[in-house]
Amino acid sequence: MANPLDTDAGTELFNSYEAEFKLIQADLTQKLDQISELSGEPRKAAIGQAERTLDEGTEILDQMRIEKQNIPSSSRNKINQRFRNYESDMDAFKRKLRGLTDDRQALFGARYSDNPNADAQLEQRQQLLAGTDRLDRSTQRLRDSQRVALETEDIGRNTLADLGRQRETILHTQSNLNESEGYTDRSIKTLRGMARRMATNRLITIAIITILVLLIIAVIVSKFR
Repeated sequence: MANPLDTDAGTELFNSYEAEFKLIQADLTQKLDQISELSGEPRKAAIGQAERTLDEGTEILDQMRIEKQNIPSSSRNKINQRFRNYESDMDAFKRKLRGLTDDRQALFGARYSDNPNADAQLEQRQQLLAGTDRLDRSTQRLRDSQRVALETEDIGRNTLADLGRQRETILHTQSNLNESEGYTDRSIKTLRGMARRMATNRLITIAIITILVLLIIAVIVSKFR
């Protein structure tokens, strides 16, 4: 059945993490079921694999916890409910794996003894294997951190490129505004020149009319003398 939030805006990355987490859930369920049927070295190896898968699931949950803060509030309630269910599932996986790990008789097989001195070498080997598993998990975390750092670097580089393009757009717009301002100044000067010429022409017209009136008056006066 399709996820009800697949089409909600702002949930794409969370849904991607969610799909990855569901695959880890299925893998963990299969691994834990297989552990109960094993003993000795195969059981220890299966427990180590389950622990690594559990760490991967925990890291995915951490990513989901961060990403759900960026989801719009209209979709966040449904997201939070699903996230709490995933946390409960992970707690159940941890409890089950802890119980399988604590079952020493199945873990060590027929060599298990209640006397700690009798299986000292086995304990040391188990500690070495556990240390190796922790080292493997730490290495995987470092690789994941490096991957995240590279992705962050790519995002930063793309952001800088976008800012550079926006700066060029702003400078181009500013240049256009300065050019438009120059055109406006020239237009204002042209209009002022036209206004001065109109005023001058009006004065000249008034002067001509005044002279003509005076000439007409002079002609009329000369005829009546």
